[in-house]
Amino acid sequence: MRDYPLVRMSMADYMPNYYRDSLVVDNLLDREASFIAHINTEMNEVLAQFYIDTATWGLTHWERICGIRTDSTKPNDQRRSVIKSKLRGIGTVTAKLIKDVAEAYVNGEVEVTENNTLYHITITFISTRGIPANLDDIQASLRMIIPAHIGINFEFTYLSWQELNALDWTWDDLDARKPTWNELETYRP
Repeated sequence: MRDYPLVRMSMADYMPNYYRDSLVVDNLLDREASFIAHINTEMNEVLAQFYIDTATWGLTHWERICGIRTDSTKPNDQRRSVIKSKLRGIGTVTAKLIKDVAEAYVNGEVEVTENNTLYHITITFISTRGIPANLDDIQASLRMIIPAHIGINFEFTYLSWQELNALDWTWDDLDARKPTWNELETYRP
């Protein structure tokens, strides 16, 4: 309904000047502007469902289209990642395709290293530290597109001692921050 004042003003601009002081016309414009603003809001909400990044209740339809079992207990961003990955995972399996699918989940950068002689792929999470929250989804999605005879290894990045030393913190500095172990090992300076 935030569009109401703009719609009301726009409608009033089309009226002849002699209607500006009419209470009947003023009331009519109020009712019509309110109705049109409500319809605009509803249309924008429906339109948002056509795009994965803005869909909310429409995620269920996207999941049905992609053949994904709906799990409404997952946060919307994780559900969106599964959908994006499914849509990206079409075509010949290449390192780029694997990278695109994995990056759909972590919203960051991954590195794919192929070891063709050992029939093995290593996926290293570069921009996300620690284990991604939806690692099970990533594994399942990649397992669906990567041939069964190729092994998949996941490597995760954490705060290194070298990075921690470079921060030049004393133990008192570290105690003052009161980080949990998980917060410390996934800290990015």
